[in-house]
Amino acid sequence: MTSVPAGFLDLPTRSAKPRVVGLTHVLDPGAGRIATADVLASAAAHLDIWKVGWGTAYVDTALPAKLALLAEHGVAACLGGTLLEIAWAQDRAAECLAWARDAGFSHVEVSRGTVAMTLAEKHALIRRAARSFTVLAEVGAKAPGEQLAARHWPAECRADLDAGAQLVVTEGRQSGTVGTFDAAGRVRPDVVEAVATAVGVERVLFEAPRAAQQAWFIRRFGPEVNLGNVALGDVLSTETLRLGLRSDTALAPRRELAGSDTA
Repeated sequence: MTSVPAGFLDLPTRSAKPRVVGLTHVLDPGAGRIATADVLASAAAHLDIWKVGWGTAYVDTALPAKLALLAEHGVAACLGGTLLEIAWAQDRAAECLAWARDAGFSHVEVSRGTVAMTLAEKHALIRRAARSFTVLAEVGAKAPGEQLAARHWPAECRADLDAGAQLVVTEGRQSGTVGTFDAAGRVRPDVVEAVATAVGVERVLFEAPRAAQQAWFIRRFGPEVNLGNVALGDVLSTETLRLGLRSDTALAPRRELAGSDTA
């Protein structure tokens, strides 16, 4: 029996796929084909970018089947930035990008959170990757305690976009305790506002793995904010936050009409 989506509630407007705003980006820690198919069966309509995290793509024998499923469901496959950083450090970035293209990735993340890389070197890598891929450029370090993010990230974001990135990604990691967040997982509003002001919120993908973090961004910027590093099992939960179908954001659409809440 085919389920018919409900339609009796007054909900915020959500753009349809292929979306350019309101993106939901997930972090895949190494899901198998069956787990991937299960997520897509229920949540593909609400899922835009699937990042194969860290170096898992390099060792995953199920990768071809997984990428075929993503293509079938209209979900963009993104290579995680750590693998490209390691390849770059070994002077193998060209080989990594060629492999990713042949494997079927349409997006790549360019970051400098693992290996020592200058801004000039990062931008050269963005320009190279942008010849064949949609580039997501990450800003921020993976280690906790980055004190000057609000001062330095805006200029890096602008330069990343100028180099050819389509979106900038604010570091949050899988833990949600670095970069955009403090060690307890609380949002750092000064960092968020500095980046959003510098490049426009629609060009920023905020890594926000925790429900409370996702709710904060939705209350601040509305249901069409771009959210990243969502857990595979949380896609539908995140969509209910966007639509005000959880207590965390049930009043957010009304607040948005009167001005966003930054608390």
